[in-house]
Amino acid sequence: MSIATSPQVVLVTGASSGFGRLTAETLARSGHTVVAGMRETEGRNATHVTALAELAAAEGIALGAVELDVQDDGSVTAGVADVIARHGHLDVVVHNAGHMVLGPTEAFTPEQLAEQYDVNVLSTQRVNRAALPHLRERRSGLLVWVGSSSTRGGHPPFLAPYFAAKAGMDALAESYAAELIRFGIDTTIVAPGAFTSGTNHFAHSGSPSDTEVERAYDAEYGELREDLPSRLSALTPPDADAQSVADEIARVVGLPAGQRPFRTHVDPSQDGSEVVSAVYDRLRVEFFRRMGMTDLLPALASV
Repeated sequence: MSIATSPQVVLVTGASSGFGRLTAETLARSGHTVVAGMRETEGRNATHVTALAELAAAEGIALGAVELDVQDDGSVTAGVADVIARHGHLDVVVHNAGHMVLGPTEAFTPEQLAEQYDVNVLSTQRVNRAALPHLRERRSGLLVWVGSSSTRGGHPPFLAPYFAAKAGMDALAESYAAELIRFGIDTTIVAPGAFTSGTNHFAHSGSPSDTEVERAYDAEYGELREDLPSRLSALTPPDADAQSVADEIARVVGLPAGQRPFRTHVDPSQDGSEVVSAVYDRLRVEFFRRMGMTDLLPALASV
């Protein structure tokens, strides 16, 4: 494991489990000061808070937790302020918080789609509005957006609300990248593939509230829907490890400012996202060139 040559103060959202938890621990072990954002730190996640504190004490690393419900403006504002008060400043925000749903798209109510957008997209806006004034004042920083290879790669049905929200987050991240670069703030979009182990995505996925419509799909699609996780698992090499996503985030955070990749993929199933994104990002660079805005592109805007 590489040790950070320039330790950063990092806030990771949605860090009680999965990619977020792995990322928080990996960054701390790399020498950074890490705060794991999660909700209900005195309730259902109290055991996770204790576990992080015990790990920090046992390994001599800078790792703690903060109460941060990304769906609550007040909680986000207070959580970010707490991090800055504890450590004097903030360098990196890892937008990891998110939630998956599984089921026929028609069976989800509009309110449920709005909820997915709130968890996976609006949450990042809340955190940005709390953190960016500080980063802009310091004229440095990094936003890491944990997206999904589904945005541009092959993806299965029955996960549409989640995939649509992740695509929205990707578009938001791209616009932010151009709007923040003159403040010295870097942007990296990390696109994990379908990891069916090492995260709680499928185990904790939500379901449609319109059960009558959901049942209408059972005759034609019921077996396929139930078998979806195993079909995805069949595409994933046996040695695929969710830790690889955390390792890639740690690598990006450890790179010099201005030299981080705009987009990076961790996709053992090779769904094609990396190929499509390479073309897409080159077209984006060319469009910015035609608009006379190349100064809004990072050094590694495309590969």
